[in-house]
Amino acid sequence: MILGGFFGALVLIIIGVILYIVWFLPDVPVKDVKVESTPLRIERGKYLANHVMVCMDCHSTRDWTRFSGPMVAGTEGKGDEVFDQKMGFPGSFRSPNITPFNLKGWSDAELYRAITSGVSKDGHPLFPIMPYPSYGTLDNEDIYSVMAYIRSLPEISNTPARSNPTFPMNVILHMIPASATPTARPPATDTLAYGEYMVRASGCVECHTPAEHGQIVKSQAFTGGREFQMPNGTFLVSSNITPDEETGIGKWNKEAFIFRFKSYDLATFQPPVLKQGEMQSIMPWTMYAGMDTNDLTAIYKYLHSLKPVNKKINKVKQGM
Repeated sequence: MILGGFFGALVLIIIGVILYIVWFLPDVPVKDVKVESTPLRIERGKYLANHVMVCMDCHSTRDWTRFSGPMVAGTEGKGDEVFDQKMGFPGSFRSPNITPFNLKGWSDAELYRAITSGVSKDGHPLFPIMPYPSYGTLDNEDIYSVMAYIRSLPEISNTPARSNPTFPMNVILHMIPASATPTARPPATDTLAYGEYMVRASGCVECHTPAEHGQIVKSQAFTGGREFQMPNGTFLVSSNITPDEETGIGKWNKEAFIFRFKSYDLATFQPPVLKQGEMQSIMPWTMYAGMDTNDLTAIYKYLHSLKPVNKKINKVKQGM
């Protein structure tokens, strides 16, 4: 009888905690933010959104019949990319429409909170496929520039279905968002610090780190091994980008690193239509190819400052 009462009370406490989390979290206030849209900000935001933070990667349509899934022209910001259980995520998540069609009712403060803290206009938490914990540490001016740019996009009438996390992620998700802690962008002359900043902005750690239940394993950062299921059923596995000479990028010099990115510039590279069995890549090479050479140099320097980790990666794995 006593034992039964104890367990009954415990169940009520657990239910109460869950209800508190779901009803009252995330508790991230909307800050007073007003962004002036200037040509300079729009231009900087265009660069960041297309070539560094690659917002357009997830918030547009990618043509997976071609190498590296280049963005389909005319779909910029329409959303509806799917990240679901097949890709190892705890639920089905869809990128929202970030053109003015969807955002015209959002204040700048609400949009800033979504990008930097992961809380939507109506207060529900966003799954960190968009790495808002990293974006929340970036320079506010860079975030404002991205905001100005996406508000300048042409409207695209499209309303993706709402994301649907599974239990217990639908509870855990409420505890992830936190207030932004912005930092000043280091001067480009401080190459190492600037490179670390650009790596955060580029989200390198998100794809080049193994994940469990859709969340990266921070203790294995940059060692590769995250799996992404492609439409044909095969799994592409991200590379080890620590400076290990045998299994990472330790033998790459700066010129080779930069050339690898720049060789996919759409000004000179036409992504080929892939034939059955040809190698695909989850990496949005054609977007990152537009990154400034100085920014790529800084990223290279920072990655080579990391601890080398010997971890061999098999880049392709067949589905079940």
